[in-house]
Amino acid sequence: MNTMLRKTVTAFAGFAFAGGALLGPTTAALASPAHEAAATAAPATVAVADVKPDKPGMDKLVPHGVQGSQSSVKLSDEQLANAKSIISATKKSGMDERAAVVAIATSLQESKLENLGHLGDRNDHDSLGLFQQRPSSGWGSPEQITDAEYSTKAFLSGLKNVSGWKDMPLTDAAQAVQVSAFPDHYAQWESQAANIVADHWNS
Repeated sequence: MNTMLRKTVTAFAGFAFAGGALLGPTTAALASPAHEAAATAAPATVAVADVKPDKPGMDKLVPHGVQGSQSSVKLSDEQLANAKSIISATKKSGMDERAAVVAIATSLQESKLENLGHLGDRNDHDSLGLFQQRPSSGWGSPEQITDAEYSTKAFLSGLKNVSGWKDMPLTDAAQAVQVSAFPDHYAQWESQAANIVADHWNS
């Protein structure tokens, strides 16, 4: 009985030694500095796509559809900058995308989005700026009227006072503020104005 026990213990000790010889290098490899560095390496950075806000829909910009044939002009950098100034002033006034469309269409008709000074013999009375507002009619000083933000806010203040302007065709809303000799001419710019606002409202 004792002999069998000694053989069993001897065999187990031999197996343990053999196992240690086989497992030893693996254990050493796991404890190596290279393995530790790999285990603590920083996770890879995952690129995240730049998600741009959606454009405002045409249901907001042109809720009543456009009227009549539409016109458009190719905008210079300066004209586009003026359009962006109108959009910015509209937001600062707490008004929505539709108001910006009305304002830009009005400016397209009045000045082709150019911040006009006095044109001498070609000037319409004392009209100035993006909306061709007149100092003599109480719109402000020449310096104020030729400031894009001021003139836009002045126009929008007038628009706010037009009862039901959101439910009107664009040309009627614009005419209620501008009191133009050509009341139907604002309609032709609605499509281009809407596209400008769609492209730059959230930019």
